[in-house]
Amino acid sequence: MTTLDDLPLRDELRGMSPYGAPQLDVAVRLNTNENSYPVPDAAVEEMEKALSAVLRDLNRYPDRDAVALRTDLAAYLGHALTWKHVWAANGSNEIQQQLLQTFAGPGRTALGFTPSYSMHPLLAAGTGTAWVDGRRAGDYTLSAEHVVAKIREYDPDLVFLCSPNNPTGTALPLDVVEAAAEAARGMVIVDEAYAEFARPGTVFALSLVERFPRLVVTRTMSKAFALAGGRLGYLAADPAVVDAVQLVRLPYHLSAMTQAVARAALAHTDALLSTVDAVKEQRDRIVATLRGWGLPVADSDANFVLFGAPREDSKGVWQALLDRGVLIRDVGLPGWLRVTAGTPEETTAFLNALEELL
Repeated sequence: MTTLDDLPLRDELRGMSPYGAPQLDVAVRLNTNENSYPVPDAAVEEMEKALSAVLRDLNRYPDRDAVALRTDLAAYLGHALTWKHVWAANGSNEIQQQLLQTFAGPGRTALGFTPSYSMHPLLAAGTGTAWVDGRRAGDYTLSAEHVVAKIREYDPDLVFLCSPNNPTGTALPLDVVEAAAEAARGMVIVDEAYAEFARPGTVFALSLVERFPRLVVTRTMSKAFALAGGRLGYLAADPAVVDAVQLVRLPYHLSAMTQAVARAALAHTDALLSTVDAVKEQRDRIVATLRGWGLPVADSDANFVLFGAPREDSKGVWQALLDRGVLIRDVGLPGWLRVTAGTPEETTAFLNALEELL
């Protein structure tokens, strides 16, 4: 039987594992940071109408530039952005891959600060980009001074920042992003996939896009909009960045159906985002409860919580919870686990299962 070792695989891909979380059939799935609430009926009806309108024309290619969708996204983001500041693709992962294809690649370097989103180094490897790790402090925080020092040390072509950070959940102070944008020679990518769940008073990098032409903010409709199955991510940046990314995008990369569903969702933003406060309430409930039990918990501006396992064997705790019908995420940090904030019933099931292990 042929194995990977038998194939002429690129050297930098040998020994790697594909990204993915277990997709197991259990009662409570809180491991992939999905929105546990289904799409509201009113929005579903509008999506069905939007799909019906395009189905008869599927013999034609979709709008290659997705101008109408980008216009709607710009209106949602605000900050005086126009469709020329926005680009959309199949999830924010594809957006980030396109950015690496455009501004990084062979002979160039990307800098990240782990623990952070594990797809960033995988995307770098997939595009032939060298990856360097600036690492975070022992408490997983990231200061402006540290970021600038690593940028000066490595002189990267592209810098990845994550706010709120995954898997820790904490948003970056805006001065960290600002310092990176001032210090970097290359592009600075701020992954804001969970921005809508942030605690009050959090300021995000969208406010800096006009000042820094090499700053890019990436976001997604998978989380707060509950459209993980729709696969729609986007960026906000200087129009020149959008023009540059189109040099590497695949032709007609966004299907007419994806564009139609996303536009229908944006037309019902209030309904789709109505669950955000409910998710945040359960997130804060998890944080308060686990801290009340004496467990270490990272501050969270996302729809998930990183917490210290009640025993030294975090993998054993993960399995014990799974045995009780609750699937959470082992993110590879010794002694730490991550749980998505779900419905009140899902949160209760997780807390009851965890309490049995204390």
